[in-house]
Amino acid sequence: MTSFPVRNPKEDWLITPQNAALVIIDYQPTQVQSINSMDRSQLVKNITVVAEIAKAFKLPVVLSTVNVQSGKNKETIHDLKAALGDIPSYDRTSINAWEDKEFYEAVKATGRKKLIMTALWTEACLTFPTIDALKEGYEVFPVVDAIGGTSKPAHETALRRAEQAGAQLISIAQLACELQRDWNRADTVPDFLKIMFEAGIFLKL
Repeated sequence: MTSFPVRNPKEDWLITPQNAALVIIDYQPTQVQSINSMDRSQLVKNITVVAEIAKAFKLPVVLSTVNVQSGKNKETIHDLKAALGDIPSYDRTSINAWEDKEFYEAVKATGRKKLIMTALWTEACLTFPTIDALKEGYEVFPVVDAIGGTSKPAHETALRRAEQAGAQLISIAQLACELQRDWNRADTVPDFLKIMFEAGIFLKL
């Protein structure tokens, strides 16, 4: 039971805490209420779990909203905001976050080339920045069980388009396991297990 030495975490082809950043786009009340591809309460629970995973593994997080400053929309939903803590939020008018200067510069400032992408809706605010980021040489990993669209066909079609463009689809459990990778990395095991138990992914026997 001897693990190989830890690969260079910045150059690893898999996701590591040192080479990835989490992007969260438009988890606002209006957008959540318009989701029809999955149960909305489960969606809120799932994106909150993703935020908790990012916090446990100390990933940089870029959070963005649309039309808050204009008064047309409300801020990020409470549960998610509470999980993220006190981080900046980049408000936009553009549907495609990649076309917003402050958001774009915040992503670049993370210094990470692997972007764990979450957004509402899948067919717009997820797909557009995903394709743009891929074109600029980023690797993009949409978290399929933490995003949603206005219908199941819209969500599924958008995921196909993103995947055909080069995105690598992942799930919450896969994301957490990929970041943890080895039980010998003891520092993060307690948070990893706590999050997985509370999310119902692991069951206490």
